Amino acid sequence: MQKDHIQVWENCLKIIRDNTNAQSFRTWFDPIVPVRLENSVLTIQVPSQFFYEWLEEHYIDLLKKTIKKELGHDGQLEYSIIIDNTFDEKRPPITVRVPTSNRKEIANPSVTMPIDINKGNPIRNPFVIPGLKKIVVQSQLQPSKSFENFIEGDCNRLARSAGFAVANNPGGTSFNPLFIYSDVGLGKTHLAHAIGIQIKNNFPNKTVLYVSAEKFGSQFVEAVKSNNTNDFVHFYQMIDVLIIDDVQFFSGKEKTQDVFFHIFNHLHQTARQIVLTSDRPPVEMQGIEHRLLSRFKWGLSADLQAPDFETRVAILEKKIYSDGIEIPKEVVEYLAYSITNNIRELEGALISLLAQSSLNRKSINLELAKQMIDVFVKNSAREVSIDYIQKVVCDYFSIALDIINSKTRKREVVQARQIAMFFAKSMTKSSLATIGLHCGNKDHATVLHACRTVNNLMETDKSFKNYIDDIEKRIKM
Repeated sequence: MQKDHIQVWENCLKIIRDNTNAQSFRTWFDPIVPVRLENSVLTIQVPSQFFYEWLEEHYIDLLKKTIKKELGHDGQLEYSIIIDNTFDEKRPPITVRVPTSNRKEIANPSVTMPIDINKGNPIRNPFVIPGLKKIVVQSQLQPSKSFENFIEGDCNRLARSAGFAVANNPGGTSFNPLFIYSDVGLGKTHLAHAIGIQIKNNFPNKTVLYVSAEKFGSQFVEAVKSNNTNDFVHFYQMIDVLIIDDVQFFSGKEKTQDVFFHIFNHLHQTARQIVLTSDRPPVEMQGIEHRLLSRFKWGLSADLQAPDFETRVAILEKKIYSDGIEIPKEVVEYLAYSITNNIRELEGALISLLAQSSLNRKSINLELAKQMIDVFVKNSAREVSIDYIQKVVCDYFSIALDIINSKTRKREVVQARQIAMFFAKSMTKSSLATIGLHCGNKDHATVLHACRTVNNLMETDKSFKNYIDDIEKRIKM
């Protein structure tokens, strides 16, 4: 019986899933679509040239072994790469088949250069204060938001690595545009500034400009009012590296989108670098024209996740070191455990703690930190994190944090793990699957069993019930 390409790829994914972490699997294998299977050659469709290059560099050995296992010694893998890289909206995307054993550059379709109607005439700089005669374009970058001050972790490694690659070769990588997205307060603006600063350091002669989408829109409105639209467009067309922050604010603004579309086209076809940030990925953006969304997807879309505990501690320690102050480690860890989903709030909590200490002439200790946190999150329904629950449970039973997430079946460790699952289910909004993932990579059935076990013991064992009550008080402290 001849194998079906979809079934073959599904079998491959089962093996790949067991050999990669969940985040990498979602990022690099979920988007792949099996296309055909002919003569032991499986063709898979990938979204971009960069996607193909990343798979070849990081997962080629795993892919080869998987294909050989499914299709035998003669099994081969080919990529079908979609290149949506033409400015003619009526033309379909181009698909290029590339065998795994034959890497090659894929040329972009030919495009028509826009006519510079202002050639030889001075172009109005929208960033120059009226009345001042300046020729140099100010980058609008903030020196403090550099790569040196950007803490790397599992939550942001892909985006940071791509940003650093862009900074070393602007316009010369497959990451053009580089589209960075995340929830509020996770560092996408910092990373955008860091890219611009690094490019300025590496290539002093390049014109780098950071601008928010709102600022871009207001400048365009002013240009229309003053009949300077051509100057506005050509000013942006001469930028070497354009960084637009929060492009979701273009939503619903058709004229602004239209002018940015033409600016984007010119910059991209002349190998200028474009960096965009947003609070959501392109696929979830509403009110943005399809032709513009398709361009957002040309390069790489990289997300920033909420930082893990170690990364949060590192962020605080970096800030403390930069400010030249000393804070007890237990206070740093308490702040990191208490505020989990927003780096901006985490740094704000540290500043508030320093202010409380200075104004009230109190030493910085754990008690003051707890008082400050209560005030800092006053009237907000602060949800404790699974990490924090695990820390409290481990401290209570004097168990190392890494032990509770290990595969050991020691009775005291299993019970501590079950208690952590119980409180995570009752005190957070996390799904059973998420709780299981954080508690030793268990499945949802294990979490349900743990909750039932804890409830049964609470009803039959008075001393165990006292344990649970004490731990609950500590978590809510």
